[in-house]
Amino acid sequence: MVLIVLALIRTRNLFGVIVLSGAYSFLMATVLVALDAVDVAMTEAAVGAGVSTVLLLGALRLCKSEEAKPAHRPWLPLAVAVSTGLLLAYGAMDLPDFADPQAPIHQHVVPRYMENEVDVPNVVTAVLASFRGYDTLGETTVVFTAGAGIIALLRRRKSGRGADGK
Repeated sequence: MVLIVLALIRTRNLFGVIVLSGAYSFLMATVLVALDAVDVAMTEAAVGAGVSTVLLLGALRLCKSEEAKPAHRPWLPLAVAVSTGLLLAYGAMDLPDFADPQAPIHQHVVPRYMENEVDVPNVVTAVLASFRGYDTLGETTVVFTAGAGIIALLRRRKSGRGADGK
């Protein structure tokens, strides 16, 4: 995944960027499966590697295939990104170790959710499927509506051309 990110940084060909982004999303979905978050992995695979890739390829048809070189060095955005990364790393230093059974969430929150569910091996699935079922349905509706809107905009742009296709 790190190699894909490094390739994304260096690539100026937009088709290559789209393909690499789809590959990154697919690999992220496999990581989520390994972490037993199958529902989140399915969403990442469907939206990140599937729908987003198709929509970006459709949008690429409407523009040039090479990214223009920036007029100047983007030092301010780089400084903001590095500062944000450092703040996140600093904030994560106080978190409990990964999968620590003595972490506060495993002592107080997880038992509360799991005592109400039967045969659910993953607390994320239990929360999304039972406690936040309607919220998840709403989020799915929003994503579907956004995708339908993008498709409608792309079709409108294509049909807005003259009869000779120019």
